[in-house]
Amino acid sequence: MSELIKNRSEILFLYDVTNANPNGDPMDENKPRIDEETGKNIVTDVRLKRTIRDYLHDYRQKEVDVFIIDTRDDKGNLRTKEDRLGDFKTQEDLLEKCIDIRLFGATTAVEGKNMVFTGPVQFKYGRSLHKVDLNYIKGTTVMPSKADKKQGTFTERYILPYSLIGFYGIVNENAASNQGLKLTEEDISLMLEGIWNGTKNLISGSKFGQIPRLIIQIVYKEGNFYIGELDKRISHITNKNNEKEIRDISDLKIDITNLTKTLNENKEKIEKIRLKVDERITFMSNGQDIKIENALSGFTVESLKY
Repeated sequence: MSELIKNRSEILFLYDVTNANPNGDPMDENKPRIDEETGKNIVTDVRLKRTIRDYLHDYRQKEVDVFIIDTRDDKGNLRTKEDRLGDFKTQEDLLEKCIDIRLFGATTAVEGKNMVFTGPVQFKYGRSLHKVDLNYIKGTTVMPSKADKKQGTFTERYILPYSLIGFYGIVNENAASNQGLKLTEEDISLMLEGIWNGTKNLISGSKFGQIPRLIIQIVYKEGNFYIGELDKRISHITNKNNEKEIRDISDLKIDITNLTKTLNENKEKIEKIRLKVDERITFMSNGQDIKIENALSGFTVESLKY
């Protein structure tokens, strides 16, 4: 059995979207979420957790179960929360099997089975590193919408030509141990795999075009210390006159000067750094292009293999 987590850690994840909608707002015509004040794209933590859950359910069923997932009865109807809880003998059985509850917690109020767990893993809303453009696309369908129609109907959707999104999260070992959630190192590894490969597997009409670019986990030595706000310690540099003109990862570079400076200032408190980098992303430090592996050469670095 994998060892229970005992260390605090922080996660920084970058991925980009090309001609797609990373997280539509159902209350606003399913448009991509954009902060009106800054012009930056927003993606909820719920969307990222859905990506992770779907990947683990679809590709890791032999190792783990996922509680919050669409399941259907023999008639094809969606099963209720009560029905889903009935798949498990006890709460202990539920926690032992369902990785998403160990990671993200859950709150249910079902007769005889109340459950309230604060997830040891928490993510802030993801935000694009730059202002984004919003395109409205209209098209047509071949099939008519009603039987008496003679021709197809119009289709419409909103997309972002490009958005490079950063997510920041924390793994809180105390929240796990204090609630009796037996969160393991293997659980965290599977979650990181779900973030990376799950993003690549968002292959649908509205989601296709999303690519993971960087995932970095800073694992601290035992204790309550963590740096915080890793997402605010990076920035982007582009030659475009207007940020909204960015259309590809090659149109910008990620400045990690402040990130590496802060990590080095806290080097004695860091146990290791886990890392996965896409080959097309470019980093800069102190005005010079640099491989992130070289920038972190003074640390124990573990490459994530997916």
